[in-house]
Amino acid sequence: MAPETMDPRTPVLVGAGIAEQRLAEPGAGVGELELMARAVEDAAEGVGAMLGSVGHVMVPRGTWRHGDPGRWLARRFGFDDAHSTLAELGVLQQSLITRACTDIASGAADVVLVVGGEAAYRRLRVRIAGGEPSDPTAEGVPDTVWAPGADILARVEIDRHLAVPARQYAVMESAIGAAYGASPAEDARAIATLWAEFSRVAHEGAGSLRDGAVDVEALVEPAGRNAWLASPYTKWHCSQMNVDQAAALVLCSVAAARRFGVDPGRWVFPVAAAEANTMVPLVARPDLGRSPGFAAVGAALGAGVRDATRRDLYSCFPAAVRIQQREFGLTDLAGAALTSTGGMAFAGGPLNNYVLQSTARVARAMVADPDAASGDALVTSVSGMVTKQAGALWSHTPPAGGFRAIDVSADLPQARVDAEYVGPARVVGHTVAFDGGEPQVAVAIVEGADGVRTVASSTAADTVKSMPRDAWVGRDVVVLPGGLFEV
Repeated sequence: MAPETMDPRTPVLVGAGIAEQRLAEPGAGVGELELMARAVEDAAEGVGAMLGSVGHVMVPRGTWRHGDPGRWLARRFGFDDAHSTLAELGVLQQSLITRACTDIASGAADVVLVVGGEAAYRRLRVRIAGGEPSDPTAEGVPDTVWAPGADILARVEIDRHLAVPARQYAVMESAIGAAYGASPAEDARAIATLWAEFSRVAHEGAGSLRDGAVDVEALVEPAGRNAWLASPYTKWHCSQMNVDQAAALVLCSVAAARRFGVDPGRWVFPVAAAEANTMVPLVARPDLGRSPGFAAVGAALGAGVRDATRRDLYSCFPAAVRIQQREFGLTDLAGAALTSTGGMAFAGGPLNNYVLQSTARVARAMVADPDAASGDALVTSVSGMVTKQAGALWSHTPPAGGFRAIDVSADLPQARVDAEYVGPARVVGHTVAFDGGEPQVAVAIVEGADGVRTVASSTAADTVKSMPRDAWVGRDVVVLPGGLFEV
């Protein structure tokens, strides 16, 4: 139980709600607004009349087009005067949680609701059947709209086959494997081993999108529905966004928790959150397999990263997890020690909402195991192509010095990018893009002799065939006019 001497403005998470459905019948179930409402109802169990006192509701945008879902929820649950915020794609999901905590600590808010959700699978089933969903819509304009400060992708990436997330992360993967000195075959098996462990966690937690766990061989040798997307990735390596999932977090001050009689056994304390919001497109990063932002996040959070007994590393693609392992010093840990959900490929990756899902599931696990000796938890967040990075520590006990929100954004070195570059270059990262399971084009980020970067591609049969199986990082090529390359 929290000590009575605690600062009454200490932020605490008192409600973590989850709602999900996966119904094959077209039109069955509910849309994303109703799913969010169900998550709010789930989060509100045990918090008494607190829900009516929400002063701020924050929602990260999904694939839907609602104008002000926060206001829709406010009217639904009777906190009509609450401030509504909508965070656009490109804003770290952790930023919403962190803002809730800092507003509570400063006295700017007393009770805050952070909620998001998707019904993308339901929408897909309806459209496959030839229809369109007829669900409630949330009109209006939010009181506040958060938007990213810059573009996630460079123009040359968009123009030259590198706008798709799977391809961007696959390029990172090639750089990671090269840094480890692994052949493509060796690295593919290392990736498959990590991902099979994630799959097992999802399966054992009854949250898997599949009937059983996926084994290493199924990831190394894709077949059937598990088709190649971008070497070394298949469908099962990638976040699955066609899910119907919502999550809601009720955060408040300790004073409010006491005032509404919330059982202290439900309290989970945010200890610290660190964010790096400097945006550098992949083509301009000096090392495609590293993240200075995550290194700074890890340094800011300190020993808690290593000491956490529960973790959920953001897992849109294996490269995201492996980069975090490198920057946090967790490369010795098996996959089961890195995820609490089983990851976005196997437990679901609702667009721009997963960190709410992972935080809710971690918090519920902590409440179910109230012994403080069970340890703290780490939940991380990514926006874009490991473009922004964040991490948060959660605990059974309040932080001695109060909640810490740490901005580790910093000016970062960037390579000069020139879409018009022509001449000799060295491959620093690569992938082959597939369509319908068939290889289509080899794409590489290359660096000229003076350090200039560009993106170049090739449809030469020998190159497209070789790149997934041979070591190409460090190989010399020649960039031709129009963004093509040849060996």
